[in-house]
Amino acid sequence: MLSVHCALSPYHYLSSASSLPRGVWTPMNDTIAHEPIRVFLLIENRLLREALDRLFRKRSDLAVVGQSGQTDLTIQDLQDSKCDVLVVASFQAHWLPADFTLEYLGQLGLKVVLIGMDPDEKQFMAAVRAGVTGYLLKDASASDVVNAVRAVFRDEAVCPSQLCSTLFRFVAQTAEEMPSENLASRPELTLRQQQLVALVAKGLTNKEIASQLNLSEYTVRNHIHRILKQVDAESRSEAVQVIRASGYSINP
Repeated sequence: MLSVHCALSPYHYLSSASSLPRGVWTPMNDTIAHEPIRVFLLIENRLLREALDRLFRKRSDLAVVGQSGQTDLTIQDLQDSKCDVLVVASFQAHWLPADFTLEYLGQLGLKVVLIGMDPDEKQFMAAVRAGVTGYLLKDASASDVVNAVRAVFRDEAVCPSQLCSTLFRFVAQTAEEMPSENLASRPELTLRQQQLVALVAKGLTNKEIASQLNLSEYTVRNHIHRILKQVDAESRSEAVQVIRASGYSINP
């Protein structure tokens, strides 16, 4: 799991940005020639945000395409940046816009890395359910953040070992509580519903789905609402996970 070196603070990143060895992350060495990973920094603390910006710009495989610590940032700003990975320092509602919820960001298809987090199991599981695949504690190092961004971009998950055990317990408990008949059940989705779910999995909005399938946005919204009820899911991302788990081939 991640090796932890020192406390997560703006001063730690300022000091470590120039001292980190280059080329240590072997898996990325084969992909340096490709397009860099586009990163957006959503961090309230200006010192931390600027320190990470300088750190990322020193990496040829990373590109900072936007950064903000202001509450006037909009979802459209994120979409316009075309970022691959969103790095968020903590997730406190007091400084984030009202529509910046973990669940909604997951529905947009953004890969999210949370940094500066507490080892709180409830908070961690809420992040996992929302689709977050990178979860770093306050004592994570600068190299941990860089490696986490690279890992989630490759569709890998990063979390501290003490919270990883929480996932195992949750899966085990869920399996015990799930009736055997539910394990064999599979939602009956029409071809149109399967097409919709595949586009949702790609992170498309209702408007984009409507345009691609030549439907009205109202029709798409109704379809998705029925799918959520049909698979007993509370969010679009959860519905995609349930439908994949039931055996449907839904590619992101």
